[in-house]
Amino acid sequence: MLLDIFGLVIFLVLFVIFVYIGFYGSRWRKGNLNDLAQWGLAGRMLGPYISWFLIGADVFTAYTFVAVPSLAFAGGSIAFYAVPYVAIVFGIAMLTMPRLWQVSKNRGYVTASDFVKDRFNSRFLAIILAITGVVAILPYIALQIAGMQAVLTIMLYGIANAHLVTEIALVISFLILAAFTFTSGLRGVTLGSIFKDMLIFLTVIVVIVAVLLSYGGFTKAFSVASAAKYSTLPAASVPAFFTLFLGSAFALYLYPHIINGSLAAKDKKTLRRSLSLLPIYSIGLALLALFGIVIYAVPGALQIVKSTGNGLLTVPALVVSVLPGWLAGVCLLGIFIGGMVPAALMAIAGANLLTRNVAKEINPKMSKTNETRLAKWLSAVLKFIALGFVFVAPLTYAIQLQLLGGIIILQLLPAVFLGLFTRRLDWKPLTLGWAAGLISGIWLVLAANHFSALSTSDFATGWGLVYIGLIAIGINLLISLVGSAIVEAIGARRDGLIKEKEFFTASKA
Repeated sequence: MLLDIFGLVIFLVLFVIFVYIGFYGSRWRKGNLNDLAQWGLAGRMLGPYISWFLIGADVFTAYTFVAVPSLAFAGGSIAFYAVPYVAIVFGIAMLTMPRLWQVSKNRGYVTASDFVKDRFNSRFLAIILAITGVVAILPYIALQIAGMQAVLTIMLYGIANAHLVTEIALVISFLILAAFTFTSGLRGVTLGSIFKDMLIFLTVIVVIVAVLLSYGGFTKAFSVASAAKYSTLPAASVPAFFTLFLGSAFALYLYPHIINGSLAAKDKKTLRRSLSLLPIYSIGLALLALFGIVIYAVPGALQIVKSTGNGLLTVPALVVSVLPGWLAGVCLLGIFIGGMVPAALMAIAGANLLTRNVAKEINPKMSKTNETRLAKWLSAVLKFIALGFVFVAPLTYAIQLQLLGGIIILQLLPAVFLGLFTRRLDWKPLTLGWAAGLISGIWLVLAANHFSALSTSDFATGWGLVYIGLIAIGINLLISLVGSAIVEAIGARRDGLIKEKEFFTASKA
């Protein structure tokens, strides 16, 4: 085993503390957890700094501290598209989320599809966008599980039956996660996010310091690695780099779990303040991306990754190679629950969508208690669907599927983001645009990968490689905007139910 007994004990003790915090959430700022807004949005009462931790947990997922360093290790400088993407995304959030928060507060919305239904007076559009959000979120949950797997793989490295033990540990962890999510809802996840974020920042700092002091730092790393591969972006990759970070930035705040975290703030001022602090996370992300280069300065960690052929082990391998056992246990727990917390957030958001915008449309007379009970069970089901997928599909396939996530979720942009600023769009062209964007996006992904294993999200054009998400949303926008203009010109547009003042005026409640 790469982790000694002291590190293992520390890991288990801190995990027990994390679980206690999760269950304690049901008693923190008590509310009626049989009400969906109380269970799924924590009663909309989170202050600026707690909101900062929660939304940061939405952003700082296994994608950040496992997948990005892995891409940097294997692919070089293209991985650093994630740095400007996180740096600019909060400008998009500041423009859209406070506005969505206000109308959601005024009208009691829990999901973005609640807003779409009233804005465009269309149950059908709300339902298909809700299902789209859930589909996009499932591979994201699977990615969190992949991050947890990476930690367990390192902890059990070299022992017999490691694969079986890993699977058992994942099942037990998700049973515990499902239990405290069912009991505490977003309150428990919020407290867990504070604990998780503190451990992740600790991990980033101590690994960087250890490498700088004992392993020659970045100078050694670049001398061992192919410096040009990591310091220079090839000209052919420039279009892919810019379109990837731009498309990813517009996609992030369309994900259900990100919207869910934003709507949990207690007021618009609180939300703006927490969003203004979120660029701090981009510093941590940039350092984590550098771990894909730093590993070249640490022979032991490099050997582990090369021998297993698994780039997802980059950060966990660094942790056990450069830190003493007890501290490695602390940091590995941070990465492990760094997958659990976002997975819980995503499952809650997906359950809210399925309950409010699918099940309740089928059964409009559903009581609030039954609505919340269904959401609780669905949150557990979504977790185990994603867990099952990881068990039956190759790990790399689960990660490559995540490439589709941004392409799929971007198709919500016209109805959700543009719908916040104009009422001149119509549900029929929006539906056609959604269908065209989704179909074209999926087809282009398959074509770019020659209808075999998924390995890229870029498509070759006359301008070079371009992120497929931007091509698909371009098609969607063209149909949605032109179609809406035609519908309005012939006088066939259906008016929505939301008055414009409801975007700006605080409710009296």
